[in-house]
Amino acid sequence: MKNFLYLLLFVTIFITIPVINAQEQKDNMTKEQKEAQKIWMEYMTPGWAHKILSNSVGDWKVKMTSWMDPSMGATQAEGNASAEMVLGGRYVQMKFHGNFMGMPYEGFSTDAYDNAKNVFINTWIDNMGTGLMYSEGKYDAATKTINYEGKMFNPVTKADEKYRETVNFADKDKIIMEMFNIKNNEEYKSLHVEYTR
Repeated sequence: MKNFLYLLLFVTIFITIPVINAQEQKDNMTKEQKEAQKIWMEYMTPGWAHKILSNSVGDWKVKMTSWMDPSMGATQAEGNASAEMVLGGRYVQMKFHGNFMGMPYEGFSTDAYDNAKNVFINTWIDNMGTGLMYSEGKYDAATKTINYEGKMFNPVTKADEKYRETVNFADKDKIIMEMFNIKNNEEYKSLHVEYTR
């Protein structure tokens, strides 16, 4: 019994001291430090935009139509995607598996909303390259669409190329993604993807 009381006393002291130190540190913070702490707390806290991103969570059947060039015919592909919220609801990670042009195709996207920059962010990587696509966008509540603008490196032209992408949360069981590239100073639709549950 005596040993148990010593153990209880030790645990109480072990838990209490860091709490007291944390409170003392907070009390000793300057006005600037407190403001910086407040800003960081707002920056790290998921909000309305992260709820929008959570509409992607789940398992999806995917149908893709792509155009390598506006003068060429379309290529069809199918696959499956699975998305989950990670890091405490701050990001969405989606994994895609399927086939494209007779080859196994897999890719990963990360979707975010940067509370400080007030923009949605999307990145994409896949096994058809070794680079990364990056885009930023704004949400249009009237159309339930995130409108992205981004760039990717073209290994043929050895240059970054701009693209535009829209992600429409049509309803809880359907998402439509469209991508538009530029060729000869004219925009053309290069990708149409439908996600359905």
